[in-house]
Amino acid sequence: MTQPRIGVIGEALVDIVVGGGTHVGGSPLNVAVGMARLGAPSVLHSRIGDDAYGDAIRAHLAVDRVGIGAHTLVAGASWTATATIAVDGSAEYDFALNGEIDVPDLQDLDLVHAGSIGALRDPGSAALLAAYREAPARTLRSFDPNIRAAVIGPADAARERVFALAAASQVVKLSDEDAEWLRPGAAPEHVLAELAAGGTRFAVITRGGQGAIALVDGARYDLAARPVTVADTIGAGDSFMSGLLFALLRDGTDRRLAAGAPVPADDVVAAVDTALAAAAITVSRAGANPPRTEELAESLAR
Repeated sequence: MTQPRIGVIGEALVDIVVGGGTHVGGSPLNVAVGMARLGAPSVLHSRIGDDAYGDAIRAHLAVDRVGIGAHTLVAGASWTATATIAVDGSAEYDFALNGEIDVPDLQDLDLVHAGSIGALRDPGSAALLAAYREAPARTLRSFDPNIRAAVIGPADAARERVFALAAASQVVKLSDEDAEWLRPGAAPEHVLAELAAGGTRFAVITRGGQGAIALVDGARYDLAARPVTVADTIGAGDSFMSGLLFALLRDGTDRRLAAGAPVPADDVVAAVDTALAAAAITVSRAGANPPRTEELAESLAR
């Protein structure tokens, strides 16, 4: 079977903890790493500077053989997020986001995923939306807004961008926090219904320890989270996303979605359960550390 051609668009950055260490991150980068670990390698289209932080990002990607897209390596500073931790454990972030992420040509991709800061800051967001709308029908488009309200501009305009990108995507994943920010006070199922009405075929909202709700072709699915002892929740949503996309590819569901064909209920359940299993493995250990193929297979076999 031919290896699918996968692209991921969005930020790769370094988290800097004041008085602590540094960690390579960024939601799209985490998704690309997670997919690569599951045997679905992708090319990350981002913005990586020629500084020490850029060196760290490139080294991190190289471990799991994530490709680096054209126009990603640039002169200048890499993106960073500096966190100041308060006495109560809460964090305040100061983002340094220099320059824009170039949107690649999607014509030759089987699947493209985009998300978070890189997808929602203008002018890059407008370019991404145009590319998603003009992508070939055979290219499955995935979107996870992973909203960072402080750096994506005025709220109402950002909400419009989220729903426009969702309408151009067959697969959309929100966290319950994303859903609440998008439609304050609305029930999760109402947000899912709005996504579906806009054209999203496979819409999911994650709910932490309560599992996930999906709306696919008018049918609702409620799946419980897998029992797990939580170390921390860093990277859980990104592991869910990479697990979901991996499962869609594994089962051929990606082709059904791209073609507009119905998706059997068993395939929906298998995809969301795989995503929940990937997230459970990640929260069982410290940091954004998504599972590898054999770990996920072992979890799914239980």
